[in-house]
Amino acid sequence: MSGFVGVVVSDPSLQGHFTQVELRSLKAKYVTLKRESGHVTTNNLPGLMKKLKGLNEVVSEEEIAAFLSEVCPDSDQEIEFEQFLQEYLNLQERVSSKAGASGSKNSWSFLKSSTTTLIHHSPNQAEKSSYVAHINAYLGNDPFLKKYLPIDPAGNDLFDLVRDGVVLCKLINVAVPGTIDERAINKKRILNPWERNENHTLCLNSAKAIGCTVVNLGAQDLVEGRTHLVLGLISQIIKIQLLADLNLKRTPQLVEIFDDSKDIDEVLSLSPEKLLLQWMNYHLKKAGYKKIVTNFSSDIKDAEAYAYLIKSLAPEHSSILAFDTKDPAVRAKVVLDQAEKLGCKRYLSPKDITEGSPNLNLAFVAQIFQHRNGLSTDSRQVALTQTSSRDEVILSREERAFRMWINSLGIATYVNNVFEDVRNGWVLLEVLDKVCPGYVNWKLATKPPIKMPFRKLENCNQVINIAKDLKFSMVNLAGNDIVQGNKKLIVALLWQLMRFNILQLLNKLRFHSQGSQGKEITDADILSWANNKVKVSGRNSRIESFKDKNLSSGIFFLELLSAVEPRVVNWKVVSKGVNDDEKKLNATYIISVARKLGCSVFLLPEDIIDVNQKMILTLTASIMYWSLQKPQQPETSEQSESSYAASDAASDIASEDSASIIAPSEGEEVNSLPDRASNMPTDDTSTSEAPADDTSTSEAPA
Repeated sequence: MSGFVGVVVSDPSLQGHFTQVELRSLKAKYVTLKRESGHVTTNNLPGLMKKLKGLNEVVSEEEIAAFLSEVCPDSDQEIEFEQFLQEYLNLQERVSSKAGASGSKNSWSFLKSSTTTLIHHSPNQAEKSSYVAHINAYLGNDPFLKKYLPIDPAGNDLFDLVRDGVVLCKLINVAVPGTIDERAINKKRILNPWERNENHTLCLNSAKAIGCTVVNLGAQDLVEGRTHLVLGLISQIIKIQLLADLNLKRTPQLVEIFDDSKDIDEVLSLSPEKLLLQWMNYHLKKAGYKKIVTNFSSDIKDAEAYAYLIKSLAPEHSSILAFDTKDPAVRAKVVLDQAEKLGCKRYLSPKDITEGSPNLNLAFVAQIFQHRNGLSTDSRQVALTQTSSRDEVILSREERAFRMWINSLGIATYVNNVFEDVRNGWVLLEVLDKVCPGYVNWKLATKPPIKMPFRKLENCNQVINIAKDLKFSMVNLAGNDIVQGNKKLIVALLWQLMRFNILQLLNKLRFHSQGSQGKEITDADILSWANNKVKVSGRNSRIESFKDKNLSSGIFFLELLSAVEPRVVNWKVVSKGVNDDEKKLNATYIISVARKLGCSVFLLPEDIIDVNQKMILTLTASIMYWSLQKPQQPETSEQSESSYAASDAASDIASEDSASIIAPSEGEEVNSLPDRASNMPTDDTSTSEAPADDTSTSEAPA
């Protein structure tokens, strides 16, 4: 579950610009100023902002005051914390833009200019055209989108189309089929603001669940169609689609491209991009190419590597012209013509090759791999990568969930295979630093690449020591078990980390709502909360534990989701969950509805059907976390629209009375960690076009 440790900002797009460390620091400074002055206004704020990172050596206090006076002409107007954050960003971005344009560190004339408050990012026209062509090709026949497609690559139609969120949700399903239950997508010709927000929230949470990095991306960015952010997300989604077969599970024959000295575990840990480069070099060597391609940019600008790759994979389409010509542009055109004969769609131009566009060239090579990988059809090596036992299947699902959770935290290292990537201890230290800042002693840690085995063990031993400090259950788990890649023990550790993170987030909210005397939340509290929520809503479902087999039907979770937000579940599309097919439909719908609501969850439908106790707990806790953040006071009809639009991130944490709890003063301990983190198990999708009112008035299945 992706989350934050303390300060919650109601605007997710604003929250995404800051780390929790930064938010706690800024909150502490804001609260201190407010405590000392009584109010935060344009009169006393410049002195604080002058000391902030990015401004202290760039603009003067007088210039900041003049800027704020333009934004807030009334000098006595109270400036709330979120407005303070926004104006801080605006100042940073203006100064940054000016510095990039002129190299000047200080320019008052720029601060006075009425330019946009956001840094201007010119979209890469070639990449935009390629992505548009991809969307047109894969979604052109979609029943809902066909009236909007094809998109004109020359204009800005793409950015207008993504504002409703439907096209991005459907693109995610193209990349990883079945990720989003289309019954959860709001699909109408005209969507109101909260329906658009739901689609974008569903999109972003689903994008995280397939491996996209969306740390600095919020729903509002998509609503506004911010070009560089939209293109960045689309690029990631398409990349995941094109590289889907670049792993030993989907293409076991890839073992052919490695010599016998390569450990199979080492091969499993390679990223899809590195596997693609390895595959390319394997065929280039066979074709007589003398160089080694190490990237998809400078190493392929002359298009020679492509000419040899086509020669190796499809000699019948190879042309002598590609080798005789001295002009890279001519060679690139010939290569593209040859690739088209293989069935590769032309998403890039000769100029994109000669200019070394990394994204487009990676996509081009991935397309060639999809259409002709040149590997044998011999399945001798399949046994190396197949998982047959039930335990291995469950481990594989849990590995995926933990991998997506870790990547969603925004750590520096991207994890491709949990069981391999954690073995040097570095990734686990990064995760611990995100979950409980200040516990990792980075002076004692060794950053990859690590050649000496004892350095890996030192990292892993520090992980174990921190886990013990957090009172994790560490029976039979030592640093060497991580180094050796003991899957069951690694899963046990990661589960405790994820659970600790969830309970920590819930405790922050509980401490705020009940004061410092509020007791820490346990698994039993989460279970009781869920049962009470369903009961209060007028439903009769009840579960005895997170292992209750009745959960497999999905009805309890749908009633729970409906209890926390009545309009989010469309009961007309819910089945009774009696047989396996009905259970699968309900489970898929539950996950999409939870993500649409704003829950960041990484489980699969099978985890609900099989009642995987760990994943069931994380799902329930995620729903509870969202519900506790939701404003509890009754709304008037005029308030309901605006409050719902922000409900996926709204929280009462920002209340002034509790500011000292959430944002401690400088010098105070920033972590409020549960005393206990053990006591947990260590084993072990078309009718959303119906009007919103229908979703809350229809009855649940009997």
